[in-house]
Amino acid sequence: MKSKLVIAGLALAALLVATAAHAQNYNRRVKIENYTSKTMMYFYASNVDRTTWEEDILGSSVVASGHSVMINIDDGSGYCRFDFRAIFADGSEAVRSGVNVCEVGVYTYYD
Repeated sequence: MKSKLVIAGLALAALLVATAAHAQNYNRRVKIENYTSKTMMYFYASNVDRTTWEEDILGSSVVASGHSVMINIDDGSGYCRFDFRAIFADGSEAVRSGVNVCEVGVYTYYD
């Protein structure tokens, strides 16, 4: 009986390790599409446990109306859920919380 419990415990531990490793291997690349009438000047993505925004992912680039950009959202944390913030040329912004980048391959902004 004791050996069965040990085997069951080891099997459970192996499953937990495999699940954690699998989460680390998710593809976090997301195509950001700008179907608004304005140029996207800045784009931020921070994992849901951050209290501040990470740096502007676009850097010196912009995403013109009708265009898109492929972004690797992976920040090394292992998180799948991120908050998105886009700032447009007219100063307006769009914030979306809890986007699952491990499941979403395309995220589109509309007017």
